[in-house]
Amino acid sequence: MTFRPLHDRILVRRIEAEEKTAGGIIIPDTAKEKPQEGEVIAVGPGARDESGKLTPLDVKAGDRILFGKWSGTEIKLNGEDLLIMKESDVMGVIEQTAAVKKAA
Repeated sequence: MTFRPLHDRILVRRIEAEEKTAGGIIIPDTAKEKPQEGEVIAVGPGARDESGKLTPLDVKAGDRILFGKWSGTEIKLNGEDLLIMKESDVMGVIEQTAAVKKAA
């Protein structure tokens, strides 16, 4: 099944947080907060302005984004938990530089 969001909505997969802190402390599931970072899976065509002109979205499939803790609507698609949210719920795009990728 394929899913195509409408207008200025995006489909996001949450990226799970680390289970262990930098100091080595393991965080139990009951103490974890919902991740506020995700990967964009699909985007809609964009929003229409007052004149009816289509304005494309700033995010694209594959982008890593940060969003609010309570943003979006949770859905289950093909057995996977995903979020649908408006582009305005996105706080920013995480851009990884080549130097950071080489170090990892």
